[in-house]
Amino acid sequence: MNTLRTRIATLADLEIVAPLFDAYRQFYEQAPDIAAARHFIRDRLQRDESVILLALDEAQQAIGFCQLYPIFCSIDAKPIYSLSDLFVAPEARRVGAGRALLQAAERHARNTGRTRLELTTARTNKTAQSVYESLGWQRDEVYYAYAKRVEA
Repeated sequence: MNTLRTRIATLADLEIVAPLFDAYRQFYEQAPDIAAARHFIRDRLQRDESVILLALDEAQQAIGFCQLYPIFCSIDAKPIYSLSDLFVAPEARRVGAGRALLQAAERHARNTGRTRLELTTARTNKTAQSVYESLGWQRDEVYYAYAKRVEA
C-alpha cells in the first residue's frame, strides 16, 4: 500500500523544494534555472511570504508540493489563500499526491482562519480540474481573470 504524508516545509527543506519548484516552472515552459528556483523559494520562506506543503512518499522522499500565498478578500473582509503552485513529480503521479496536497492545503487554511482557497489552472488541464471538482472546488462562472505584465 502506498502511504503518503504531507507536512509544511521549512527553510531546512530548501534543497528539497527547489528542484520541485524548478520542475514546476519547466512544466509551464520556463527554462531550467535551479539557482533562480532556490533563490525564489528561500526568499518566500525567509520572509514568511508563503506556506509550502510537501507530499512525501513512504520512503519520506518529497514527490510534490503546493504553495499558498496569504491574501485578503475585500468583499468578505477576511484573509484567504491563493494556491498558486501545485506540482507532483511525473514519476509519482497517479498515487494521490495532488489530492493529498489539496486536502492538506484546505486543513491548513481552516486551521489558520482563512475563509477560502483560490486557484487558477489552464483551461486544457482537465486532469487537475477533475481532481479539484471531486474535492468540492467550484469553477468561477461569474468573473473573468485578467493579468497585465508590469516591467520594472
